[in-house]
Amino acid sequence: MEWIWYIIASIGAGIGTGLAGLSAATVMVPILIVLCPSFAGETGAYQATAIALASDILGSAVTAVTYARHKNLDLKRGRIMLICILGMCTVGSYVAFIVGNVVLSGFTLFLTFFIGIRFLAKPDTSRNDRPAKGKTLDRKGVAVSLFFGLTIGFGTGFVGTGGGMMMLIVFTAFLGMELKTAVGTSTFIMTFTALIASVSHILIHPAIVVEKWDVMLVCILAAAAASLTSARFANRVNNRTVGLVTGAVLTILGAAMLTLNYWDHLSAYALFPDTLRCLGIFASFIIPCVLVLLPIRLLTGIPSFVFRKLLHIVGFSSISIMILTAPSWQSAALVSVMIAAAVYPVLYQLEKEPWYAKLFVQKGPGEIRKSLLMLFLMFAAVTAVTWGMFGKPFLCAAAILMWGTGDAAAALIGIPCGKHKVMIKPADGKKSWEGSCAMFAVAFVCGSCVLYFGSGMPVQTALLTAAAASLFGTATELFSPSEWDTVTVPAVTAAVLLLSGSIR
Repeated sequence: MEWIWYIIASIGAGIGTGLAGLSAATVMVPILIVLCPSFAGETGAYQATAIALASDILGSAVTAVTYARHKNLDLKRGRIMLICILGMCTVGSYVAFIVGNVVLSGFTLFLTFFIGIRFLAKPDTSRNDRPAKGKTLDRKGVAVSLFFGLTIGFGTGFVGTGGGMMMLIVFTAFLGMELKTAVGTSTFIMTFTALIASVSHILIHPAIVVEKWDVMLVCILAAAAASLTSARFANRVNNRTVGLVTGAVLTILGAAMLTLNYWDHLSAYALFPDTLRCLGIFASFIIPCVLVLLPIRLLTGIPSFVFRKLLHIVGFSSISIMILTAPSWQSAALVSVMIAAAVYPVLYQLEKEPWYAKLFVQKGPGEIRKSLLMLFLMFAAVTAVTWGMFGKPFLCAAAILMWGTGDAAAALIGIPCGKHKVMIKPADGKKSWEGSCAMFAVAFVCGSCVLYFGSGMPVQTALLTAAAASLFGTATELFSPSEWDTVTVPAVTAAVLLLSGSIR
């Protein structure tokens, strides 16, 4: 099992290096010392740092070469930083030798997370006043390069990490480089700083090479391959796409590394591991399904409304499974809120990409992100009421699944086969009797199954309860404005289930 974590840690480190110039130690060290028993003990953190630095050498080198081939390297504006960092890296390594082992600082992990959020909020770092590549630094640029070069160099040599992130900030925010040029320049410098720091660590503790040579070799090769792949991707897409992907990767990596680094403290609160478990269950179900559906959408002529409803079915099923297996209602509701908070800003940024409109068909501007926001917040509310107040997790799952599958069936049947429109007021005249009947039938079947198998209630009771909830849910969907049925239908369905006298 440890070898799997070695590879995962190396791939994560390589992706971070290739996209954002992230030091491999930032990703690898927490994973190795927390999840790999062979790195426990007094020298475990030191060995993990040495292996990460050794992986950084080749990973940063192939990244720098890739960016240089695409002319995304500016050594003229970065040479002062290069000289200062190399000099102070040696000093930092020597001081680390004197004071002893230094464990990875949490500051770098927080920095990784918040830089990821920053790139998600503003993925395009291009500036109108950006200086041309190779332009000589002015006095302010020289002063900035000297100050940060000296401090970053010492910190990199002393701690063994953090240089890549700090250089990215200095190059983009203070020296005016675009993201790709900043990453190319920083990884060029990191190649030499990693070499110096790695040799220093090995000389201090030669047993690393003897005891962990096989681990070091695997980590170096895996990190280099991941760095090369991600660097090639970054140089083939536009700056905005690079910023979005970089933001997503850094945010996820930062959150994961913070969790590992502070696990002993966080796990003391039961809600935290429970929430992670729920999130893992949701992700393990929905991610493979989406990875299957996306190629189908892109490679076939499947209608847009069919693809959209298939995504709905996957989403509702994932939430229902998560609720039925969740250890507490608080964790299930919190995951729903977290997903809502994460999806909305991400989709807001993706809407500006040209491929988004081709992949998803919206009824209006921002319709999908607004709908998903209301949807997951409604999931949280239904969970809090049905499970939190009444102690019925199966009822919560039933209400969500009945609406989700029923709504999908209404569209899949009603759009191509709906010949008889419902003209009863206040219906909008666009919905059909065929679609409504399909919604009732599918919601009834799904509700009956969840109520019977989830609660163990008699078959007759489960059928009658599901029929009542399906009937009221279908009527609510029929007469609700299309932009509000995400809220009204699951609320009414859950209310009918709660009010049913047969629910014990």
